[in-house]
Amino acid sequence: MKKQKNNRNKWLHVRLTEAEHNAVNNAFSKTTSAKLSEFLRRQVLSKPHIGRYRNDSLNEFVTVLAALKMELKAAGNNLNQAVKKLHTLSDKKDMERWLITWELDKRSFQKSVDSIARHMDKINDQWFQ
Repeated sequence: MKKQKNNRNKWLHVRLTEAEHNAVNNAFSKTTSAKLSEFLRRQVLSKPHIGRYRNDSLNEFVTVLAALKMELKAAGNNLNQAVKKLHTLSDKKDMERWLITWELDKRSFQKSVDSIARHMDKINDQWFQ
């Protein structure tokens, strides 16, 4: 059996006011349709839409986690550089300077970890309410 092609080669042009255009985009943003054309095709042909439920607290959490992930990567990178530097040191004064830098990097890393723990506790509290 040959697979039937479903080429869409017919155009439908519609003019909208600014308010109508905004309403269409607003309705589109509340669905799981990947493309506006898919959404409009379903609308015109009276096919069902799958709505999208947005959890704003989860969106905020993901944003915060992404920022914290970058912060942790930077802190981890600093720690790796400090350890590499340690392996190249031979002078006592250099070692003392390295220890001071190491302590500062360690504190920065600990602040990042504490920040993540606070955010995780906040989300945990929201989850169990």
